[in-house]
Formats: sequence, C-alpha cells, structure tokens
Amino acid sequence: MQLQLSGQKIDVTPALREHVTAKLDRLTRLDDRIVSLNVVLSVSKLQQRAEATMNVTGNSLHAEAIGTDMYASIDMLFDKLVNQLRRYREKLCDKHQHEAREIRQAV
Repeated sequence: MQLQLSGQKIDVTPALREHVTAKLDRLTRLDDRIVSLNVVLSVSKLQQRAEATMNVTGNSLHAEAIGTDMYASIDMLFDKLVNQLRRYREKLCDKHQHEAREIRQAV
C-alpha cells in the first residue's frame, strides 16, 4: 500500500507521521484491498484540518475532519474512514450474496 502524507501551511513532523501510520495499521487490519492513501494536513487560523482520499480496489473513499487539535482531527478522520470502509465491505458482501441467491434461484 502506498501512503502519501503532505501538509499545507504546516510542517509534517515525525510525530505526526508516526501518528498517521499508527492509525493506518488499523485500516490495513480491517481490509487488505487498500491500494493507496493520500492524507493532507492543513492549518488555517484556529482550525486544524485533516483530509484523506483512500483508493480501494474498485472505489475511492474520501473523508475530512476539522478540530482544534491536529491529533484529534487525525483520530476523527480515521474513525470516518473506518466507518466508510466497513460500509463499503458490507455493500460488497451483500452484492455477492444477492448474486449467489439469483444464481441458485435460476437453477
């Protein structure tokens, strides 16, 4: 999997990079079909924003989180990505089960 971490108006410190990679482990344990993850951290006045675009086999998921602390924003961002990934996996599972039911009924 490919991880790209960048910052706008903020230096990406080793501590921030380590925090993102630790959260990324949670995603990779959930699903191994993740192709790439692009994370952008930005600061504007009092807002700390974290955005991510995750490419999964056959789909692209996007989430963003805004908070007063960058670490809290990253935590919220990865919680949103986990929820989106779970819904995507359930949708795929339901689709495959529906197709299997149709095949059984046709026979």
